[in-house]
Amino acid sequence: MILLPYRRIVVNNSNNFVMGSKYFLHKPSITLPTIYKSIPVLFKTQRLIFSAFASKPISPNRGTSSFSYRPQRIPPPVSVSGVMLEDPKEDITESDHEKALKQKLSQVGIDIGSCGPGQYNGLLCPMCKGGGSNEKSLSLFITPDGYAATWTCFRAKCGWRGGTRAFADVRTAFADMKRIGKVNKKYRQITEESLGLEPLCDVLLTYFSERMISRETLRRNAVMQQRHGDQVVIAFTYRRDGALVSCKYRNMTKKFWQEADTLKIFYGLDDIKGASDIIIVEGEMDKLAMEEAGFRNCVSVPDGAPPSISDKDLPPVEKDTKYQYLWNCKEYLEKTSRIILATDGDPPGQALAEELARRLGRERCWRVTWPKKSTIDHFKDANEVLMCLGPGALREVIEGAELYPIQGLFNFNNYFTEIDAYYHQTIGYELGVPTGWRSLNHLYNVVPGELTIVTGVPNSGKSEWIDALLCNLNYSVGWKFALCSMENRVREHARKLLEKHIKKPFFDVRYGESVERMSAQEFEEGKQWLSDTFFLIRCENDCLPNIDWVLSLAKAAVLRHGVNGLVIDPYNELDHQRPSSQTETEYVSQMLTKIKRFAQHHSCHVWFVAHPRQLHHWVGGPPNLYDISGSAHFINKCDNGIVIHRNRDPSAGPVDQVQVCVRKVRNKVSGTIGDAFLSYDRVTGEFMDIDEHPRKG
Repeated sequence: MILLPYRRIVVNNSNNFVMGSKYFLHKPSITLPTIYKSIPVLFKTQRLIFSAFASKPISPNRGTSSFSYRPQRIPPPVSVSGVMLEDPKEDITESDHEKALKQKLSQVGIDIGSCGPGQYNGLLCPMCKGGGSNEKSLSLFITPDGYAATWTCFRAKCGWRGGTRAFADVRTAFADMKRIGKVNKKYRQITEESLGLEPLCDVLLTYFSERMISRETLRRNAVMQQRHGDQVVIAFTYRRDGALVSCKYRNMTKKFWQEADTLKIFYGLDDIKGASDIIIVEGEMDKLAMEEAGFRNCVSVPDGAPPSISDKDLPPVEKDTKYQYLWNCKEYLEKTSRIILATDGDPPGQALAEELARRLGRERCWRVTWPKKSTIDHFKDANEVLMCLGPGALREVIEGAELYPIQGLFNFNNYFTEIDAYYHQTIGYELGVPTGWRSLNHLYNVVPGELTIVTGVPNSGKSEWIDALLCNLNYSVGWKFALCSMENRVREHARKLLEKHIKKPFFDVRYGESVERMSAQEFEEGKQWLSDTFFLIRCENDCLPNIDWVLSLAKAAVLRHGVNGLVIDPYNELDHQRPSSQTETEYVSQMLTKIKRFAQHHSCHVWFVAHPRQLHHWVGGPPNLYDISGSAHFINKCDNGIVIHRNRDPSAGPVDQVQVCVRKVRNKVSGTIGDAFLSYDRVTGEFMDIDEHPRKG
């Protein structure tokens, strides 16, 4: 005879463990001695949550045994054609306990098929279906005697585990189940009597009454007390299916402690069974306060809040010890569609809300904002709102819960402040800044955060026109600019800008010999204007800058100097190295997306000059935006598209006439498609409306 240990185990009403898998085997029946039939049934109508993660085998004689018996010695099984038998002379028949175990596994979705006893089997998990790869992540183990099975899904996002046995009053499998590996810690079985709990005394009833908690709420939630000499403490009883599984204590100085070696679950767990909407609070008092406001579908976490949000990835279920109560109550939470997180308003409470949302799924979470109790402070939690404002106010807070924010997912009401300012035009430049030319203002205005592509055939005046526009914007609204102009030498670019600003030639020879040159004093004042208005982005070595380098410096110019506009002139002077697998079209699309995001994020208007490809059959007219070398994305992705064209044929009109062709305007508030004509003064570099005459002398 051999001695097998026995442990008291608690299971649910159907005598199953809460978990599942679906495979079983063949194991011959075992004849038990008469003494076994008299073993009392110690399995109560409660649930067991335990781990079945495989580990190295554990000796069946290890551990404390509360009951033992001596069954008949059973010969070691032998293998015949892969089927485990007690006696090779016996027929392979499915016994009653095998059928029962197979049926119970089938009820939780596990089809055991040809799985045999004493083996680990890899199966498709019925809970997660193996994820997107349909991997067989469920490990099922059937005890060698065929009376019990345990399983674990090793997918990190699932972690489903459990166990079951053929019959509630069969003990022979338990010793073998110990060999499966590490099982969840054995929880103490407690009762009100064993803990010395008793009804609340008048002192504690008065204490709760002062906190607006009624006797009926205390009675329904089985709030009791425990004596420690002359002291009494509050006992919050944690129950599952009505059975006491844990207890948490609180004294009058707000010190908390719990019964050791008991199952971690939500406080008030039975109140959310089958509920589609639930509320989670941070403390037992808040749970009771919610009931006073009419909400019974509320639970409290057992362990309070963390000091801060973890910056690490979520751990596997078996290592998520701080929040193990979530996984112990998984079946209560799986079908809930709306979870209101009403944790405390302090930083730890908000950290708790975030940690819960990470595990429960932000998409089904809502959050509350506690009302203000002063111009600065808010109420801290549900019980404080109940005490100070009453149950009606607490109901309003819960009914006014808002969707839990998900990064990248918003509602228009998140932007109502900005939309209101746009409507009332209090931000500034909502309609765009006029260009300074009457003939162009009805076609094109400069809006912060937009991208304007400027093109035109070589020597048509693209850069000159942009410089003149910047001078006008600085004069009218004081804008500052970052210039990444790689075709201009610094001294020559300074000359062009100063001539447009002072409206006098830089030199008094050749092009400027007939006009008064800017004075030394005007020159010095102009230098200060250059220094205050423009910031240069230049690569002084032999390397070509790429777009990321340009945008990083432009960001620094925005933050350090408050620039409002960025000029990148031209596209073909940038470094455009790209992976061999990436086409030029894909590269241009990605580059323009980066520029637009920079413009929008920093409310900075960007002018990007791009040359057209070679025009083999050009007849002198302005090119099209689709003629830009590189990709059609230049016109597809820009907010505004402008072609600058200068007449070169004296017979066709004045050669100092410049045609500004507005070919795309995404924002109808700022303009529309059309052409404007400006005259160009070669001496000062000014652009003027046709009816204005450039100053001579």
